Amino acid sequence: MNKDQIKGRVEEAKGQAKQTAGKVVGNEELEVKGRAQKAGGKLQAGYGDLKKDIKDST
Repeated sequence: MNKDQIKGRVEEAKGQAKQTAGKVVGNEELEVKGRAQKAGGKLQAGYGDLKKDIKDST
């Protein structure tokens, strides 16, 4: 795994936690922030996956 994959998955997990906490306590703003953080993490992890695939193919 490369650093982008790791960082992306960590951000994804933190975003999921925020989103869930926002739902539980009824805080819509926290839920939205969690969704955004989760989406950003997915993008970064996807970028890391792509980098790894390119590196592996050469």
